[in-house]
Amino acid sequence: MATRIRQKAEKRNNEKKFAYAKAKYVRMSPSKITYILDLIRGKKAQEAVAILENMPDKGAFESLKVLKSAIANGENNMGKNAETLFVKEAYATSGPQFKRMSARAKGQGNVILKKTSHITIVLDEVVGG
Repeated sequence: MATRIRQKAEKRNNEKKFAYAKAKYVRMSPSKITYILDLIRGKKAQEAVAILENMPDKGAFESLKVLKSAIANGENNMGKNAETLFVKEAYATSGPQFKRMSARAKGQGNVILKKTSHITIVLDEVVGG
């Protein structure tokens, strides 16, 4: 049942850890955030911050908060240098939907779906400078 527990624990501890941050239940649809995250994926962290600060979208503001949090996590919790970090992964997944009713004719109603999303940004260090 519990075979190779020690080896599995050592493997887990030796795996490379990444700096990341998540924002859950953001009141925007994932499709509106995804095209913003596509712009910063693969860029250096400081360059991604500059891109998001100059975008007027609400999704860019939410993504910027998550990116700054991921950078701070990398610096403070993992001892990484902010200059060497780049955006390894950036994605938005759908969260729960709020269901609201809109009144229609003859006592009927339409369902309005208010979507939420979870934003995740993963940072890694540039290898070899």
